[in-house]
Amino acid sequence: MSGPCSYDRPRRIRRGAALTLFLASVLAAGVVTGTWSDEAEGAVGRTAPDHRSSGAHTRESLADRAAVERAASEAVEDGKSGAQAAADVVSRSGDRWSTIYTPGEYEDFQEQLGGGYVGVGLWVRQAAGGRIVVSRVQPGGPAERAGIAVGDRLRAVDGHTTRGAPVTDVVARLRGNAPGGSGGPAAAAGTPVTLDLQRGDRRWTETLHRTRVKARNVVVDRPAGDRGPTRVKITAFTKGTGDAVRRAVRQASPDEGMLLDLRGNTGGLVTEAVATASAFLDGGLVATYDVRGSQRALYAERGGNTHVPLVVLVDGGTMSAAELLAGALQDRGRAVVVGSPTFGKGAVQMPSELPDGSVAELTVGHYRTPSGRTVDDTGLTPDLVVGNGAEKRARTVLSGLGGGS
Repeated sequence: MSGPCSYDRPRRIRRGAALTLFLASVLAAGVVTGTWSDEAEGAVGRTAPDHRSSGAHTRESLADRAAVERAASEAVEDGKSGAQAAADVVSRSGDRWSTIYTPGEYEDFQEQLGGGYVGVGLWVRQAAGGRIVVSRVQPGGPAERAGIAVGDRLRAVDGHTTRGAPVTDVVARLRGNAPGGSGGPAAAAGTPVTLDLQRGDRRWTETLHRTRVKARNVVVDRPAGDRGPTRVKITAFTKGTGDAVRRAVRQASPDEGMLLDLRGNTGGLVTEAVATASAFLDGGLVATYDVRGSQRALYAERGGNTHVPLVVLVDGGTMSAAELLAGALQDRGRAVVVGSPTFGKGAVQMPSELPDGSVAELTVGHYRTPSGRTVDDTGLTPDLVVGNGAEKRARTVLSGLGGGS
């Protein structure tokens, strides 16, 4: 996840100016076929390793910033790619969270953190046998208008087969980037992309035109009607998330309570996660974090609603900034957390610009919840552990708190 700064200068970064607790958009499944992924063209994240299968909680390897910068500088002097040289050092280090962005990729990343991107409005994941299938369709986007649905198999993009390809490469082609992190910014709005699709025995092709998509990362509704609780679903923390949650809290019935649904939330901007916490807290500690041994803290703003009954829903897809928020509300006694254990991603990255304009996001430390818990590998354990039917149980808990039915 990213923060506390909001990354409002995508092309030029002052070294050490931003703290990034980076998020992941690929979850470990622990099955024979390896990891499965669920990633959108506008997903703010990167591949996460399968770190649960080992059961180990060892001290993780960290990429050495000086070595990364030295490799990039030497490569540039030799007329080679500084980004690739830096990526090679990171890969050899075993640091599973650090990454290198080309200038174009980092510019795209900033756009995604702003909640928008150019694409066709598809989320895809890798299924058994290396097949790529549609896992979500953006309402109102080109894909939905063309009739593409969840579960459809995506066989090829612009003639390039997707079977066995990394999900990130498939997403890059959907957005018009060269796969493998070697390309520049995504293609412009209006450019075409041809998809080879399959649904059951039916195979067909669709040529879609990319458009500027505004990701809807906060959805507020009242599924049980006016006499039921307000449900706020947050899929990622992008710019404006905290304000959207504050508006939802102001409009919520103090008698019916709120469900804060963080299931599948891949993280995002820490500033927005803290702003969301501030909607429910009257100041106080949200998290602590260390940067190369120096301890720092994040605090909620005063004036939040501390009275509306609150239940937080989490699952194994709740990561990074979402875990920071859930852990803060749990430790502060502000909410009851319901669902299954979270992913477990609490590493802190900081960005620095390399000689060729690429950006190194390197791990420098870890964050902890207000009570001092770390989430790395272990994740957060809900107050009420529930598998199937978690939302129904959450409503029951909420009614016991004096809200909902």
